[in-house]
Amino acid sequence: MSHEVVEKNVSLMAVLIVVVISVAGLVEILPLIFEKSLVGEPAEGIKPYNALALEGRDVYIREGCYGCHSQQIRPFVSETERYGPYSIAGESVYDRPFQWGSKRTGPDLARVGGRYTDDWHRAHLISPRDLVPESNMPGFPWLEKRFIDGEVTTTKLKRLQMLGDPYSDEEVANAAAMVEGKTEMDALIHYMQGLGTARSGR
Repeated sequence: MSHEVVEKNVSLMAVLIVVVISVAGLVEILPLIFEKSLVGEPAEGIKPYNALALEGRDVYIREGCYGCHSQQIRPFVSETERYGPYSIAGESVYDRPFQWGSKRTGPDLARVGGRYTDDWHRAHLISPRDLVPESNMPGFPWLEKRFIDGEVTTTKLKRLQMLGDPYSDEEVANAAAMVEGKTEMDALIHYMQGLGTARSGR
């Protein structure tokens, strides 16, 4: 079939474009579907977020933290020396949506857990420039005044359990008690303190 024939026949060209895109898509996607080490299998030590961390992750997403902070350490020496072991897909199995990203107005947070105290995070989230004068991060003081709703948390865990996350019935039943009296600030700090701490070998 000559190039000229295809270019002059719009219907034929459309069919061939669909065929090429379909084949290319299958070549890209099928290996990922069947390679369990890439998707679907949690890395060693990775478990679903507990109730308080789950709420913190949701605050992180709602406040748009992902817009300036990635959670993806790339496999380059310059990155692993600064942030720690590079990210693997198995660490993000329970993230919906995952927080990898590529935007770094602020530092990557994939391994921030345990690097600072809870008090440091609290002060930084309330007024970032008190601790890092050159920071352009906004403050989030209102998180100290908003409390977590335990009923909503319980519902979240039930829905995630339905989707296949391995929450036990006991974890679901205890979810409201875990977040009782906790603020969104407490939840966000708890979430951040867990980032990168579960992966074996760290």
